[in-house]
Amino acid sequence: MILFTCMIGQLNTQVNASHCMLDYLNDPFATFTVWVAVGIEASGLLHASYLIQIIVAKLAGKEIESNEPPREGLTMAIFWTKVLGSCAALTFAFVVTLAALFDGKTTMWDGVPTAVSVICFFVLMSVVGMLEGMQIAFFAVAKITEEERNSNPWSRWTCELLFDNGGRGMPAFMIGRQLCVVSCFFVIARVTTLSLDDGESNVLGVGDGAQKFFETGLLGA
Repeated sequence: MILFTCMIGQLNTQVNASHCMLDYLNDPFATFTVWVAVGIEASGLLHASYLIQIIVAKLAGKEIESNEPPREGLTMAIFWTKVLGSCAALTFAFVVTLAALFDGKTTMWDGVPTAVSVICFFVLMSVVGMLEGMQIAFFAVAKITEEERNSNPWSRWTCELLFDNGGRGMPAFMIGRQLCVVSCFFVIARVTTLSLDDGESNVLGVGDGAQKFFETGLLGA
């Protein structure tokens, strides 16, 4: 299933899109997809990521570069309201997922200790986060000078792997990265999807309607 998802559902379209960019964009479904994605972002459901960005930038001592005007007044209030709502939703999802994990009410394979399941969850989420961040970083670093890329040993060695030999390292990384991400998500879905055996009580004692919502997998997503 992992290989099928990678090769049929993702990699072939990515490879084709890299050569036929305008053909992929010249499509009503592409416009529809963009509007859906923009709408999800505008809802504020994922604004907790902006809070993490702000914290990381502060810790690194760097300013966040943006083409948007500075947030002031009502715009600032709306932004932080969305951030707080997003953090509340994220916290609730974490509580429900971890409660189900510790109670053995997920689809995790039988015989796997709860502690191992929790560790797998956080480790795999960290791996996925690094792979997603690396993808963006590698495309961005391709636009800077070689002198900037060689500012420290690890970035220099990584860029040599990516851009030497005619730049063949980049597509190889993208293919390997996709397989790693899909594999991680399949295991994470197994860890976080709620499932009750016959006679078991609902997670956190919620009603049947809320339990059905929990079992959709949206909280884990």
